[in-house]
Amino acid sequence: MIKDQRPPVSANAPSTPGVSSTANREFKFTRQDFDRVKQLIYDYAGIALNDSKQDMVYGRLAKRLRAHNFSTFQEYLVLLERGNEAEWEAFINSLTTNLTSFFREAHHFPVLIEHLRANKANGTLNIWCSASSTGEEPWSLAITAAEAFDSLKPPVKIIATDLDTNVLKTAQAGVYSFDKVDKLTPSQLNKFFTKRSDGQFEIKPELRDMMTFRRQNLIEPHWSIRGPLDAIFCRNVMIYFDRATQLKILERFAPLLHPNGLLFVGHSENLYHATHLFKLRGKTVYTLEK
Repeated sequence: MIKDQRPPVSANAPSTPGVSSTANREFKFTRQDFDRVKQLIYDYAGIALNDSKQDMVYGRLAKRLRAHNFSTFQEYLVLLERGNEAEWEAFINSLTTNLTSFFREAHHFPVLIEHLRANKANGTLNIWCSASSTGEEPWSLAITAAEAFDSLKPPVKIIATDLDTNVLKTAQAGVYSFDKVDKLTPSQLNKFFTKRSDGQFEIKPELRDMMTFRRQNLIEPHWSIRGPLDAIFCRNVMIYFDRATQLKILERFAPLLHPNGLLFVGHSENLYHATHLFKLRGKTVYTLEK
């Protein structure tokens, strides 16, 4: 990985716009520490952190130093480099971002409804949500499947995976505060959720029957996912990987898809570097290049 070639900024130098001062930090956090963090998360999860994330990394990992009563980042990074499994999980959970909402990027869901209905003769239809975060996306897929077939028991199975074990627990629980579901229609809330005594909304058991949750690291050599899949949702994930890692993942997606399956990606993502694998069907929706 290329190191930053700029000279270090003196503690007495005037501050640069957009770069926060380190003078008041609880822990010393050097460029070398940041480069070690970047390499560790890249090697483990394929996530390419850019230099603008240095303050974010410090803020999130400082909590881990406090949890271990460490006084330096060097101590903490040595713990990771020695392979402490529990801390690796906490490290990854700390640095992954989980921005999501119900029916985010709404233009994808009518496409999915059309696709599911067009392929209903194939029997059970299989969808992989590869970055399920706190569950709003996979549960949106389940609601869409139910609406596509006008049934709480549609012929659809959904595998929801994520790297972050904490968000997977939230997703599997399927319980959300009103501010998380307030963009759903009253009909959807009534049909697909149960309002609990604490004011939160819980996914109904019928939707749970569609869903399987698993932890999955997309750059691990072995995936637990099996094809053929009728749709893969990998939205707003590729932006965290460099081009080489993106291509490796896309090369593994392609053979998992049914010949007429669909790959859904995020609004800021494109597959220009994988035109030998996928062709654009619609707005950030791709099919296999046959």
